[in-house]
Amino acid sequence: MTKYMVLIYGDAKRWEAITPEDMAEIDAGHRAFREQAGSAVLASGQLEPPATATTVRRGDGDDSPSVTDGPFLETKEVVGGFYLLECPDLDAVVKLVALLAETRHDHSGVEITPLVQHG
Repeated sequence: MTKYMVLIYGDAKRWEAITPEDMAEIDAGHRAFREQAGSAVLASGQLEPPATATTVRRGDGDDSPSVTDGPFLETKEVVGGFYLLECPDLDAVVKLVALLAETRHDHSGVEITPLVQHG
């Protein structure tokens, strides 16, 4: 079976101002997703807001990395959470992901990427 990274994207400002009704819809979608996915979920999590991120990248002129507060890229959409799934094929993942409310909201979406299988 293949492992898939499922990244949930959305507008951070919209998430900060989310209504209780929209939050209830999102929570219900994640419950349905987890119930349907069962043991296919290898890991999952919701991320803190982008302002809490730390970026590590090549430093100036030497081999020591540069560490800065915040995300590397300034974008409208940010990763808000993830699932790591193990499923027989992409169709199975798409069927599960369709349960998430983020696939229906106008400011969010879900990206599915298979992991490279080494060895």
